[in-house]
Amino acid sequence: MDWAYSGVNTTVPRNAGPECADYLDPTWRWMESVVVLAGCFATFWWSFRKISLPRAADYVRTDRGGRRALLVLMSLIWGMEIGYKFSSRTVIYLLNPCHVTTALQIYLLAASPNKMVTAVFRFHLNLLNGPLLAFIFPETDSRILPLEAAIYWVQHGMMFVVPYYLLRLGGVYNVEEFSDISWNALSYSINIIYHYAILQTIAIPTQVNLNHMICPAILDPFGGPYYRIAAVVHQAILCPLMCKLFCSVSAFFLTKFWPTKVKRTLCCEVAAPNSNGDMTDSNGRRQHSD
Repeated sequence: MDWAYSGVNTTVPRNAGPECADYLDPTWRWMESVVVLAGCFATFWWSFRKISLPRAADYVRTDRGGRRALLVLMSLIWGMEIGYKFSSRTVIYLLNPCHVTTALQIYLLAASPNKMVTAVFRFHLNLLNGPLLAFIFPETDSRILPLEAAIYWVQHGMMFVVPYYLLRLGGVYNVEEFSDISWNALSYSINIIYHYAILQTIAIPTQVNLNHMICPAILDPFGGPYYRIAAVVHQAILCPLMCKLFCSVSAFFLTKFWPTKVKRTLCCEVAAPNSNGDMTDSNGRRQHSD
């Protein structure tokens, strides 16, 4: 596994190494993981039974190549990140949530319209806390290759552009009602399960601090033996808050602000045949698929 994590910079504080791996008492870490995972599985089961998806599975607006352009750009950005990770022998960092979110956005841009696309789209909107935290607490100290630090900023910025554009297209790229929290709860539970069951399982034996699962960041205001409990709590607030805020801002510009208004709602507008037999939305526009 030399190619996966031997290039991780252990000189950067709280980045990797035995000191970071020994930050938490093993017994406390095990007890905490069991309790958190039990709560997340219960949340997952509750929310999974409440979620629902609309029947419509087509675009509401014509896509004149924007989706393909974003697909090429995001694939190029992610390809460069993969190249950097292999060059520096830090491929393990591709498991971090922002890289996973970028991969999900590439899937959303490339996949044909279906209910799975809608589910993944609604799920990934609850992961936008990642790029927000990346801007607030940037970690570019170990990015030393040409343009590697610049790609960090471009990647996280584009993670906000893609969902906005897809919401503009509509159709399978739609959101639930604002008062519905079932998708927020489902996404949050999956996110925490991913951290504790996958990232932690890999981080402990490799001593690589994947998304700060084995020791807190230097700037973490909740640093201490309970920093992960604090993260579970404040991310339970931030994840749905960021999702609802992003959808609210997008709704304002896409449905109310007259210079950029293109639709009536961000929720699914069920299509119906017009007099010519074409499929139209509630505003009378023809539906188009890419």
